[in-house]
Amino acid sequence: MNVKVYNQDGQEVGAVDLVPEVFGVEPNEAVVHQYVVNYLARQRQGNASTKVRSNVRGGGRKPWRQKGTGRARSGTIRSPLWRGGGIAFGPHPRSYGSRMPKKMRKVAMRSVFSAMAREDRIKVLDKIDIDEIKTKTIVGMMTKLDLSKKKCLVLDEGRNDKLVLSCRNLQIVKYSRAALANGYDVLNADCIIFTKAGLEKVGEVFK
Repeated sequence: MNVKVYNQDGQEVGAVDLVPEVFGVEPNEAVVHQYVVNYLARQRQGNASTKVRSNVRGGGRKPWRQKGTGRARSGTIRSPLWRGGGIAFGPHPRSYGSRMPKKMRKVAMRSVFSAMAREDRIKVLDKIDIDEIKTKTIVGMMTKLDLSKKKCLVLDEGRNDKLVLSCRNLQIVKYSRAALANGYDVLNADCIIFTKAGLEKVGEVFK
């Protein structure tokens, strides 16, 4: 599959072939669904915590003797049955995600990239080079590419702090390094904007 390459001014400057092993496979919807569910589960903090009876302060002495009082037997005032006692079966810090094999994650990523390529929702730029941190520069670039009202995911390779900070204030533009792209962000975007370096890296990592 062949796509056009543009510069930051929206002018066509060439073409590039997409790696068929990444952008030309049959999408596997079941694996993509499993990937997204697992990804969203891992975004949950899972830091709710409660104290069990061994964590609650006090309760070292038996409240009353075992027999002869007419009351129910009790060994500690920090029992879950008592007010102020420990919590039985309460939440504890945990991860809600599950293990997903690396091969399955790659299948999911290849599937979402292929789906985006089929629907012609991929644009490739030769490079993104900005002189200063300025959101207006990114807005102007999106306008020239006819993407001003679409959610876009920018995938570049290497460290580009100016680009990161320029995209940060835009709700519909998200930046990520190509090698660290995730399927949820790809599916959530109306269009993916690759730099040539980012496209090569994706072909290398997810092939």
